[in-house]
Formats: sequence, C-alpha cells, structure tokens
Amino acid sequence: MDTPRKNSILGGEFLIEESSPENVFTPEDFSEDQKMIADMVAEFTQKEVLSHVKETEQKDWNLVRKTLQKAAELGLLGVDVSEKYGGMELDKITSLLIAEKMSAAPSFAVSHGAHAGIGSWPIIFFGTEAQKKKYLPRIVSGELISAYALTEANAGSDAKAGKTTAVLNKEGTHYVLNGSKMFITNAGFADIFIVFAKIDGKDFSAFIVERNSQGFIVGKEEDKMGLWSSSTCALAFDDVLVPVENLLGERGKGFKIALNVLNFGRFKLGGGCVGMAKVVLDEALKYSLQRVQFNQPIANFELIKEKLADMAALIFVGESMAYRTAGMIDARLREADKQSSEGVLSAMEEYAAECSIMKIFGSEALDFVADEGVQILGGYGYSREYPMTRFYCDSRINRIFEGTNEINRLLIPMLLIARALPRKGEEKPRLGWVENFKRLAQELKLPTLTLILKEGVPFFKTIHDFKGAKNNDDWQTEKELLSKYKTIVRLVVGLAMKRFKGVKEEEFVSAQSILSRISNALIKIYAMESVILRVEKMIKNQNENPTPEKEKKIRYGCLCAKNFNHLARIDIENIVRELVPEICGNGFPQRELFFVRKSLQVLFESNRPKVSIIDSKRELARMLTS
Repeated sequence: MDTPRKNSILGGEFLIEESSPENVFTPEDFSEDQKMIADMVAEFTQKEVLSHVKETEQKDWNLVRKTLQKAAELGLLGVDVSEKYGGMELDKITSLLIAEKMSAAPSFAVSHGAHAGIGSWPIIFFGTEAQKKKYLPRIVSGELISAYALTEANAGSDAKAGKTTAVLNKEGTHYVLNGSKMFITNAGFADIFIVFAKIDGKDFSAFIVERNSQGFIVGKEEDKMGLWSSSTCALAFDDVLVPVENLLGERGKGFKIALNVLNFGRFKLGGGCVGMAKVVLDEALKYSLQRVQFNQPIANFELIKEKLADMAALIFVGESMAYRTAGMIDARLREADKQSSEGVLSAMEEYAAECSIMKIFGSEALDFVADEGVQILGGYGYSREYPMTRFYCDSRINRIFEGTNEINRLLIPMLLIARALPRKGEEKPRLGWVENFKRLAQELKLPTLTLILKEGVPFFKTIHDFKGAKNNDDWQTEKELLSKYKTIVRLVVGLAMKRFKGVKEEEFVSAQSILSRISNALIKIYAMESVILRVEKMIKNQNENPTPEKEKKIRYGCLCAKNFNHLARIDIENIVRELVPEICGNGFPQRELFFVRKSLQVLFESNRPKVSIIDSKRELARMLTS
C-alpha cells in the first residue's frame, strides 16, 4: 500500500489510501471539556426531558418549548452558531457528542435537531448578515423555534419535484407563496420555517417564512408510528406574502442549500443513532441480568449472550466510524484555518460520502439493536409501560430521515466515481481512484480493463502475495485481511467504472442494483477500517502508558472488531459474487472474466482465518455481564 499521509485522507480515499491510527480521532481521545459537556447533556436529558415523557407524549408543546428554552440556557441551541450571534461555535466532534447524548430522548432530540440543526443551518451557512442578526440570536436563546419545510406529497427523495411556488408581486416587495408541505417536524409550535419553493415555477429557492404570515396554515398533528413527543404537521400556503429580504441565499440555489443541510443532518443522525443504541443495550443488559428463568438470569443463556455481543459490536463499530468522520471534518477545518460558513460547508462536502455511510450504518445498526432489545425483554418489550417499545418505534424513522437509505446508497458511489474522473477544466481528478485501479488492473493481468484505464505501474509484486495471510487469531491478521478485502472491493469498483465509462449521471438510475451493492461493500470497508484503526490506536496508547483498565478496553474493542469484521467479510464476498457477473455482462471479454474470477478465488481462499466467532461472542458477552 501507499505510504500513510501525515494529515487526514480526503473524502472517499479510504478505499485506496492507508490511514495512520495517530491521525484518527476516537472516543478515547475526548478532552476533559468534551467529557464534561457530554455529562452535562446526559444529565439534562435525564432530568428535564425523560422525566416528563408522559406529558409530552400527550402533545404538551408548551412543555417541549420550555424544555428547548432550558436547553438554550446551557448553550445547546447554539452549538453550531458563531459566537458573534450568541452561539457556542463548537468543533464538530463536540457537536456530534451532544447529538449522541441527547438521543437518549429520541423525540426531544428530533425537536432539538429540527430547530438547532436543519432549522438553523440554512441561515448559518447561507443567510445574509441582516438575516443572521435578525434570527440567529433569537434562535440560540429559544425565543424563536425553527422548522425545516422541504417535503411535499409528491416530492420526497425527488425534492426538485416540489410544486410550491413563489411569485414576485407587482410592487417587487414580497414573494407570494402557494402550495403545501408535509411531515414537518416542530410545525405545531415553530415560529419560523425554512421553506423551499420554485420562483416562477422553475427556480428552486429557499425562504424564511414567519408563522404569523397571513395565509399560512398549519395542519393537524400526524398520528405517527413513533416519536410521540415530537410535533409533525402539514403546512399550507395560500397567497402567503414573504418579504424579498427573506429570500435565503441566491435565487435558484435552493437545491444547494437543501443538499448541504441534509448532508450535515446525516452526520448528526449517525451519531444520534449510536447514542440511542447504547441506551437500548443498557436497558436490555439490565433486564437480562434481572430476569430469571429456569433458576438463572437469562443473561446466562448462550442465545441471549450472542444477541448482547452482536449489539455491542455494532455499537462499538458505529461509534468508531462516527468520531473518525467527525475528526476528519475538524482536521479539514484546522487545515483551512477557518470555522467560517464556507469552511464548514467545504469540509462537510468533502466527506459527504462518509456522512451518508454514517447515516446508513447508524440507522440500520440501531434498528437491529432495538429489535433485539425487544426480543430480549420478550412480552415486556412489547408493552408501552417499558421504554423499549418507545425505542423500537422511534428507531424506524431514521432510515427515512435525511434522505432514505436507498437514496444514500446511490449517492455514495456516484459521489466517489464523479470525484475519480476529471471535471471540465481540471488537470486531474480530486480522487486518485483511476490511477489506483489501472495499477491493479495491470497487476491482475486484466488487459481490457488496463486499456480502458490506461497503463500504469505494478501495484502489487504478485497476485500470489495474497496467499500469505496468517490463519491465527492475532490482531495483525485483522489488519492484513482488511488490506486484502480493500483490494477485492477496489477491483469491483474498477470494473464498475469501466462499465459506466461515459454514462451520464442521470442514467445511473438504471444501475441501482449495482450501485447499492457497491455502496454496501464500501460501507463494510469503512466500518472495518474505522474499528481496526481505533483498536490499533488503543493498543499503541496502552504500550506507552499501560493500565489494567486500558487492557480491558482493548480486549473489548478487539472482540467487537473481530465479531463485526468476520460477518463483514462474508457480506463482501457475497456482494462481489453477485456483482461480478452483473457488471461483466454481455460484451465483456471472457478471457478477462476468467482472470477476474480466478483472482477473486485466490483472494477469498486466502482470507479465511481459523477463528471461533462463537467463542469470541461468549467472551464479549461475559465482559458485558460481569
């Protein structure tokens, strides 16, 4: 592999570059200030939010509003707002940590995020100075509650299909809005709304709309599957007059605002899912130790142990991915030496694929953990008298929020493939994927692939080097296997780039099955690498300053990594077996297809460590229950 870089890798480079553990941020690196903030948020969530769940589930929006104002007193409504406007302007690691701790109360976390997140970011990043001065201090103080209004009945994932219109009046003083929105969080009590509409029916734009505007109508509360303590309503606009100075950003640039805001939202959502999953595991663990069947706690039974181990492993991996990504974003901001709106947007855009990966992995891991949590509690898990039911119902929306997981699965490879090809006017692409693939193609003796991607220098000495994996249960094996599975995925992505050479972005819709599977493989690679880097860093720190507590955490991390990586490798193998014949369809040289399959066979056969995953799960469960 290439020599590790001194600084963070670029977005999407995780597949072709090696990261050094010392350049990766992990939860073990939290500062004392960050730990103190985390404890403060956890205490606030427990005392001020969870203690009043029964009232807020009865739609007491006055109480929700007051709780948001109490959060404002702690600075929690201005986490991402500049100090100039009364905010805290915290780094993204701390911002993510706050989202994680607040997720113990999912409904309130959603209300908070709709206000201090997607309801504020458009003004923070795209607002004029006058708009920022007018609204941000009042948003930070909780005087004004904000909401984000993008979705329409016929415009969900396809946001540009929205029908809400804005027309400039004859006097040129106001835009006249007509149309509707649906599924708007905080709508029942918000004061201002970020509304997207097409000026003259064509220029997709964003506006700041105040609740007291004439013709602005808030519909009834939605009867939702979960998030019972959060407000969700439809909106209607009947000749609503919006001052021209409330146009947000440039005319026709609404899609840019929506994409950037949703990208930031995915980043926060991934961390929030990790936090919620931790609470679910704690509840399941506590119950399994107290519940006695057949004269012993059910935590003693192997099938319960496996469930607890699987839950713990997913959480540890998700946490590793989330804070690695946050660390890369903060490193990018430090390198740019700015925390300006432009700097933040640039950093978030750089790691857009990783944010989508966080969102997908976090939401699906949470769903698995919540489902297993209900199963461990049995009948009690199905009763609304116990919090597990609420967590189960609340978790499901996360796979739909901030762009469905299906949309995000298409975005990940499309973003990265686009970066791997030079844009008009550029000398070289932002990502060195093509250069990497052409070296791999030559080494694997794939002549047509080499011809398409042009000649390059050998990347590996010989394909037979792959046969050197050690078949033992040491940590070095995990690192070796990661390198080999990266190669497998690189090969498949290279084949896909050949297949899609010259295809326009809008035509990618016909290749969803291929793109989603590539995305699944990339998600597995990013997850495996993130957890391996975290554990490797823990081992290095232990060697420098050994303690029994560190040793125990390292063993826990190793077990989580091995349990997850074992299944991830199996998943990647299955994905690749499905993808190769689909990508290498009609017209693909049979001789080259033979080489592809032979290369994959060598890789797969050399990558099977002789490890007892069942024993590993038993040990992990013992650590959890002891």
